[in-house]
Amino acid sequence: MLLPRPLPTASGVLGLGADFGMFSPSPEPLAVDHRGNRLVSFTFGTEDVLPGGAPVPMALTALWRRNEVVVVYDRFRGQWELPGGLLEPGESPRRAAVRELAEESGQVPSGPLRFVGYAGFLLGPAQRPEYGALFTGHALPRRDFRADREIEAVRWWNLRAPLPGRTSGIDVHLARLTLPD
Repeated sequence: MLLPRPLPTASGVLGLGADFGMFSPSPEPLAVDHRGNRLVSFTFGTEDVLPGGAPVPMALTALWRRNEVVVVYDRFRGQWELPGGLLEPGESPRRAAVRELAEESGQVPSGPLRFVGYAGFLLGPAQRPEYGALFTGHALPRRDFRADREIEAVRWWNLRAPLPGRTSGIDVHLARLTLPD
């Protein structure tokens, strides 16, 4: 697992550039997963200002309870990751984040999710450029979880203790960007 390296800039952009002119191969992504997917940028900003140059087909949530974030074990990818997934037709990133959080982890936020920013990815063997919207929030009570064909397990994790199996270095990096004060 590649540990994340925060690279803050005055523009609010982490990574290789502020637009998708940055999607050229680089040896310095913010994080990489075991499949070669790369997190190449993160732009803090406002939800209504969409990034240009690539689609925003996914949303992720870092939901915190005390000093632990909820992570799910995805059977297909064989790794621990933040709850999230693809937007359904006509669905906003915020709505997808809430839906995927409930579907994958059984958890719900204690209030409205807070938008953090847009993560820039290069995905798959073709290194396809995409953005994902990152949200964060807090959960008060833990809720029960039932495994399904996609998600095998849910854990509350402090980002330090070892987890059984592989952990997405990309999602660890994104979770660290949302650490509660």
